[in-house]
Amino acid sequence: MEQRNTQRIFLSIFFFISGFVFSTWASRIPTIKTFYGFNEAQMGTVLLAMPISSLIGLPISGWLIGRFDSRVPLTAAFALNSIALAFIGLATSLVSLIAAISVFSFTMRIFSVSANTQAISLQKLFEKKILGSMHGLWSAGGIAGVGFCTLMIARGVSIEVHLALVAALSLGVTLFSFRSLMKKDRSSQGNKLILGKPDPYILYLGILIFFAAVCEGGMFDWSGIFFREVLHVRIFTYGYLTFMTCMTLSRFFSDRIIDRLGMQTTYLISSVFVVAGIGLAVLLPTFWTTLLGFSLTGFGTAAIVPMTYALAGGSKKYSPGMAISIVATYATLGMLAGPPLIGYLAHAVGLRYSFLAFAFSGLVFIPVSRLFFRHQQREQAPQVMAQ
Repeated sequence: MEQRNTQRIFLSIFFFISGFVFSTWASRIPTIKTFYGFNEAQMGTVLLAMPISSLIGLPISGWLIGRFDSRVPLTAAFALNSIALAFIGLATSLVSLIAAISVFSFTMRIFSVSANTQAISLQKLFEKKILGSMHGLWSAGGIAGVGFCTLMIARGVSIEVHLALVAALSLGVTLFSFRSLMKKDRSSQGNKLILGKPDPYILYLGILIFFAAVCEGGMFDWSGIFFREVLHVRIFTYGYLTFMTCMTLSRFFSDRIIDRLGMQTTYLISSVFVVAGIGLAVLLPTFWTTLLGFSLTGFGTAAIVPMTYALAGGSKKYSPGMAISIVATYATLGMLAGPPLIGYLAHAVGLRYSFLAFAFSGLVFIPVSRLFFRHQQREQAPQVMAQ
């Protein structure tokens, strides 16, 4: 088999299994909430440990990508992430729970930056875009993970056994796949973070991906609780499974959609889908209307993250690894700040209306994407004139 295809297959396996691991954690949040007797605000405070630990990983992830081939921090972080997942299930106190969640979040950030850096480097070897399909595989892994979680809940399997099984699986994948990942993709330039006035190119992308991640992260962590506490559905994973399924299907086609419609139009359509979907779920909170609303939200959020990472790889100021590391910081903040935000809003105004924060996040895509593309055109104008 051609080397680039082998590298793509094994990187795809990592994207898939990382989605499986993350959705395993997200699907078990209602179990953790019930076990410790947390209210929404308390659960939000526990989840706040994730963005804090993830922020600590910012300088470390950038340094690792600049010093090593991306496969080294990718596999090391994913192995530690798997171990942390197992310890989340084994935690018996609030302190040990927060410690395990913090390590899980810290290593997840390093893995995410490394995997996306490798994907952008690998994409240069192919004529067609592959980043969207990689994120589609991550979402597919998420569907598999929540499906497996649903089976575990239906069978009455404890959270300790469930998370330990998934951790063992992901560790096995790490050991098996490491040697087949892409080598020698470290960039020799643009690996240092430049402090001072923010680069508008990166800043606009960061804002876009932040609000996309607020929506994604919040839906990951609270959609199950929405179905259980607002709709009173016993198998509370229906909402999460629907959201993940629609997001996954859309991501597998996102590369073609972007090629046909262009990125500016894709941001606009994504915004409309998110606002319409959340509005439907909040205004008409029945089982079927909420399923439809979560479906639309899944379609709307699907293309934003891979599309924004692809644009970050085109930065003229930073190497792809460093640019993705900076933009991923915004994504991680959004992904992990969204859940506690919903927790606090739910405590104040009720869980149902707290989901309007996702509609606001989707609405932001329109003005910020327009600002970004105007800036991009201004950057490209001198080059066109010079030619």
